[in-house]
This record gives sequence, structure tokens and C-alpha cells, in this order.
Amino acid sequence: MEQKRCAGVLLHITSLPSKYGVGTLGKEAFDFIDFLKKSNVSIWQVLPLVPTNYGDSPYQSVSSTALNYYLIDLDILRQKKLLKKEDYENVFFGDDPLRVNYAALFENKTEVLRKAFNNFDKENRNFKKFVKDGDYNDFAVFMTIKAMHEYKSWDLWSEKYKNYSKELEESVIEEYNDDYLFWVWTQFEFVNEWKKLKDYAEEAGIRIMGDMPIYVAYDSVEVWKHPELFDLNPDKSKHLVAGCPPDVFSEDGQLWGNPCYNWTYQKSRGYKWWTYRINESFKFVDMLRIDHFRGFDRYYAIPAENTNARQGEWLDGPKSDLFKDKLDLNIVAEDLGVIDDGVRKLMADTQYPGMKILEFAFDGSKENDHLPSNYKKNLLCYTGTHDNMPLYQYILDLNEKEYETFKEGVKREAKMLGVTVKGEDPKSIEKTVVELAFASIANIAIVPLQDLLCQDGSTRMNLPSTVSTDNWSYRCKKSYFSDELAEELKGYITKYNR
Repeated sequence: MEQKRCAGVLLHITSLPSKYGVGTLGKEAFDFIDFLKKSNVSIWQVLPLVPTNYGDSPYQSVSSTALNYYLIDLDILRQKKLLKKEDYENVFFGDDPLRVNYAALFENKTEVLRKAFNNFDKENRNFKKFVKDGDYNDFAVFMTIKAMHEYKSWDLWSEKYKNYSKELEESVIEEYNDDYLFWVWTQFEFVNEWKKLKDYAEEAGIRIMGDMPIYVAYDSVEVWKHPELFDLNPDKSKHLVAGCPPDVFSEDGQLWGNPCYNWTYQKSRGYKWWTYRINESFKFVDMLRIDHFRGFDRYYAIPAENTNARQGEWLDGPKSDLFKDKLDLNIVAEDLGVIDDGVRKLMADTQYPGMKILEFAFDGSKENDHLPSNYKKNLLCYTGTHDNMPLYQYILDLNEKEYETFKEGVKREAKMLGVTVKGEDPKSIEKTVVELAFASIANIAIVPLQDLLCQDGSTRMNLPSTVSTDNWSYRCKKSYFSDELAEELKGYITKYNR
């Protein structure tokens, strides 16, 4: 679906300012929408809204459709008289205003949420209907059992619980009803808070772009309950796992570890699970970026016992067959990485807009696909994504020859697009690249907040294929959303008709 010219900011909700350790769906999220409106920005791009698990990554969730209860706002719960200020104001949620402390959230926020749930009226008519509708029933059962097993992966649970059955589900709901209802309530509360935020964004003229990982985690309710959807061994252990082959950036490639799909089975069921998953996402967002879109054409599969991605093989995915009844959806295809004729055909068949990254553009080649002068309109131009080094640090890390090449490329593109080069120093070049995103013919320009603020490598959101407390933990100060930045953004958007 082709878009009108517009601009967006990439900032995950967890990164918003908060006194309680992590950004939430509370006042600061509404304030950020006010900032975007003041800046004439029309898209807020977030990362997946799912609960985080191993490594704190929203791309490794216990559920592909559940919602991250860490984002529930404690002040809103107090306004609903489910908490008192003393229930949470002195609780340790981390002590660094610029970093999310996920260990502290895991230890303490869930307990505070349980206090709120204990004060909640379980006979509430809307809640009873929510429970009966059962949209988050699987997640609640899974989390109830997971909590009983000290949050270990499902394959390490006791034998009684390892294998899903309807009888097991019913017995868990009956025997551990309060725990089960707690996990349903986390979803109920998120949905209610999100609706108010989403309505506010809509009134402000802000569309929210969500994000969907192509893969799910092995330790997820989907693999536990529906192992037939995945390429597993008969005992449900991993068989083939996902990743990326070696390239100039990584001699071992990337070993993600997510189970690959059983596409033969999924096709025989008309891709029903995928349709459900995509439809669920669109209940919460206006646009949806699908991660690693090339994996629907061919995907890189690695034997599960391997310790790196060198020995994988390319296997055929469902191609455009999966999307033939979804062509009118507002989907953005993350078509980065190894791009070949198959991926190009998939993009042509679906007509979904793809992505270009300015950080990759200035290597000296005039044929580089990421150069604005080589763009078509139906795509999104980014300075970088959550997986990239912030642009300013990327420029600082270039050696003298690379920097000269980068700088000359920026100056050449700027001249073609009528952009004034701010100067010869790295900060000026960074600001020029940001303006190039807005100036490009791409229908949508998206800039991460870190690049708008010219921030350094300490603000990087994620280093792919690594597990670190630095990943996913970037947070903002309120002062970042200044009137000066709003005016700068508004200037770009007005100048380049976005």
C-alpha cells in the first residue's frame, strides 16, 4: 500500500522517560505524542510489543501475540485505586535513568503488578468477558506453569507439564486459577491502557508503526502448544534453527537459535496461524514492519547442534503465497541483508514498501541501493535501525580513507537533493545525512531518536547476535524532547513536504 510523503521517529516505548525503571503507557507516552504532533511528525515507530524473555529482546518472546506487562503504568494503576504510592515509589526498579534494568523489573515489577491484581475486582464485567473471549488464555496458562518452574524454558519443565493437552490446560486453570487470572489481567490492563494511548495518537494525527519478528523463540507458548508449526525433532527438541550466513561483518555468521518453520505443514493449513498473528498485530498498530522479510523467500537454516552459522543451508520459504490475501494490509517489508532475484520477486509480487539505510549508503559505489539518488518512491528511508550503531558513532569509527569516501558521497547526494552540507566535521556530516533522509524521494523517512540527537555509541539499542545488559536498555531524559528539536524536525518536514 503506497503512502503519502511523511516522516516518523523510531523510539521504543521502553526507552521513554520514567521514574520507575522503564518507559510505560503512561503520561510520558502521551507527552511524546504531544512532542511528535508539535514537530509535525506523523509516524511513531516502536519495536515489538510482546513480553521480553531471554536476553530482554522483544524478538525472543514467550508469545508472538501477548503484550509486554512491563509497559503497564503504575501511576495509572494508582489512579484506578489498585495501588497506593507506597506500594511502588520506593521499590528498586534500577538506578540508572539512561538504562533499563531488566533484572530489577523481573524481580520487582511483577510483584507490584500482583499487588494491583489482588486489589482488582475479579467480578468486573469487562474482565470476565475478556477471560471468556480467551485471546490470551494460552499465554496465561504457559506463564502460570513457567512461574511454577522458576521461569525455566518449557523443555526443562517436569514431565507432567512438558507436553500440552487440553486436559492439562483445564487442570492448570482450575488448580492455579488465581495465578492464571493474574496473567490474563496483565493483558487486560495493557489492552485498556493501550487503547487510550492509541486513541490519543489518532486524535493527534499520529500513526503507530509496529514490528513483527519473523521467528518466535523456542521457549514460547507456540512451540509448546503447536510444535507441528515448527521444524523440530520428533521429541520436540530443536532440529533446524534460524540465522544468517557469514559475511564481511561476521566470519561466523549470525546464529539466532529460533526454530525454523515447518512450511509444508503451514501451507497445508492455509497459513492460518500466520493470518491470525498478523491480524492480532493490526488490532494495536496502523502499520506493521515485518522483520527479516527475505526469509519468506528463502531462509538460512542451521543444524541446532552447531555453535556458529557457517554450516547452514538456504531452504525455500512460502514466497508470496503466504501474502496473497494480505496485499491490502499496511505492511512494511524489512528487506535488508542478502538480497537476490527471489527477494526482488517477492517484493514485486507483494508491492510492500521496503527499506533503505543511509548508514550503508556511502561506500563510494554510485550503484549502492541505499543512496537516495537510486531510490524509488515506494519505500522507507532510515538513517539507521535499532540494530545499527547510532549514525554519529558510525561516522566517528570510520578510518581516514573511509571517512573521506563517506563525506564525499554525502556531499554529492546533498548537491543532487538541494541539501546544504553543514560542515566537514563528523557532527556536521551526521546532521547532513539526517536531512538527506527527509529530502529523499522515499515516501516515508524514519529517523531513530539517537540520530536526531547526534548521540554516540553508548546509546545503541542492540548489537545483533549478542546477549548483553546494554542491549534493549536505552532510555531517554525528558530534556531530549526539546522545543529546539521539535522546531528542527518541523523545519525538515515543512521544507521537504512531509
